[in-house]
Amino acid sequence: MTDPPLMILGLGNIGIWEYVLIGAVIMLLFGARRIPEVARSLGRGIVEFKRGLKGEDEPGKLPPPTPGGPGPSPPPSP
Repeated sequence: MTDPPLMILGLGNIGIWEYVLIGAVIMLLFGARRIPEVARSLGRGIVEFKRGLKGEDEPGKLPPPTPGGPGPSPPPSP
């Protein structure tokens, strides 16, 4: 039988007061003004990481067409 991931880490019995304590420590370390900034930069980092895994260099940029590859089809001949 496999253990749930939180039980393996020893975090299975965290209650509400432990979460409050963790939040208070984070507030003391970063301050209330900096927490949104830290969360925003963490989110951007995750997006960049996922984009790197997909192989996209720039958002919204299409890869260059390959010679002889699929392109616009010629108009039908009459």
